[in-house]
Amino acid sequence: MLTIGQLAAYAGVTARAVRHYHQVGLLPEPQRDASGYRRYGATAVVSLIKIRALANAGVPLSQIGQMLEADASTFAEAVQRIDSDLRDEIARLQTSRKQIAQLAAGDSLALPPEVIAYLDRLREIGASERLVKGERDGWILVTARWRDVVPEIMTAKLAQLDDPQLVRLYEVLSEIFDSDAGEDARLEEAADIVAGLAEQAYRFGQLDLGEVASDDLPFDLLDALAVEADPRVQRLLDLLRERGWNGLARLERLAEPPGAVSPPGIDDSCRQGAPDERT
Repeated sequence: MLTIGQLAAYAGVTARAVRHYHQVGLLPEPQRDASGYRRYGATAVVSLIKIRALANAGVPLSQIGQMLEADASTFAEAVQRIDSDLRDEIARLQTSRKQIAQLAAGDSLALPPEVIAYLDRLREIGASERLVKGERDGWILVTARWRDVVPEIMTAKLAQLDDPQLVRLYEVLSEIFDSDAGEDARLEEAADIVAGLAEQAYRFGQLDLGEVASDDLPFDLLDALAVEADPRVQRLLDLLRERGWNGLARLERLAEPPGAVSPPGIDDSCRQGAPDERT
């Protein structure tokens, strides 16, 4: 007859595990002998080894009791069911690993490859990391809402970066938002560039995005995101209004009759030559 320590050692578990199996009803708890010790026989050893084997295979403790009492057919069905559950769990964990890898990669979190390429291109033209981070967060909002049209938008956005004025805009905004200055005089230059590009886009037309263009919420969120990132964006918005334009992500021409707006540009992305001023 074995003590609980001897039983645990023989089966390759801990005495604590044996006590837990007692508590959950997997292993019968023997009566204590005259000296106050529990004594276990060979049957307990066999049962404990079976429990250990099933637990190590990934079988939930809640199912081990039924499997120990099952006939061959029922046992095989239970094994298949557990195997299917384990495959699902493996798939979930593999997905989690990919997501963790994306977190480590930074830009690729919640963003498609087309946007990653665009962000890399912004770095190449000299945009600061703070400005690129703002762009990245903005594109997370856009992608969550309009993922299907993002590749088309990115084609237009990359083409816009051939415009020296847009490149200059990113230079100016990078200088502004990387500084600690309050009212930066360079905001005037940024507003002039944005207004000029918006006017150019208004005259020559934009990418037609159908129903996407009438979805107001993402545009509102993009503008709010920019202001939350840096309060100086509000001053830029005020300067744009002085120049006849309202908003950033979707510029509206104030000189037009009520209800008439310039064709919208997603994050300024569907406007030929229009910028993207998120910070």
